[in-house]
Amino acid sequence: MAEEILKIFVESGALLEGHFLLSSGLHSDRYVQCALVLQDPAAATALGAAVANLVSESVEVVVSPALGGVIIGQEVARALKVKALFTERENGIMSLRRGFHIKEGQRVLVVEDVLTTGKSTREVMEVVLGWGGRVVAMASLISRAEPSLDLGIPRYHLLHLPLSQSPSEKCGLCRAGVPLVKPGSRPLTLTLSPEGRGKR
Repeated sequence: MAEEILKIFVESGALLEGHFLLSSGLHSDRYVQCALVLQDPAAATALGAAVANLVSESVEVVVSPALGGVIIGQEVARALKVKALFTERENGIMSLRRGFHIKEGQRVLVVEDVLTTGKSTREVMEVVLGWGGRVVAMASLISRAEPSLDLGIPRYHLLHLPLSQSPSEKCGLCRAGVPLVKPGSRPLTLTLSPEGRGKR
């Protein structure tokens, strides 16, 4: 299964090489652009069903962080025959908007496209807990996380793809002057120095 999933990502051009700023704030020489795979509705549906098949817990609703988790969250929810909600940032804080709500005690599966440090997952978990829901597990298409990452809940993934990542102060690509790209859904803020050169 892992080889088949990897083949899908490679053939779609979703595995990128360069100098990337991850949503975690870390830098990496490779990036997984799941949107290039999920743009194919048939592939998205099949991958969502495959993720859903991994989950053994009873689930009543799927919650994903916008923007990257929205499509795969919808497809996992379709396979599980439950509702799909998504959180988004309001003034920099993850929240549930658009009339979405979670019932007291409702069993929630958090779904992401890529798990790296668990930051977004933890933010979604806090939102769910704030509504009185119960997070029973999390699932993702790809995990870049270390096996030691402990979210306090079971976690599932179709493909474990550990990629090199480091903070900016230890990044060899930064020292080499390789331009930094932010390919994800959170904007990369640039400011101009007096010389007119972009600084991160």
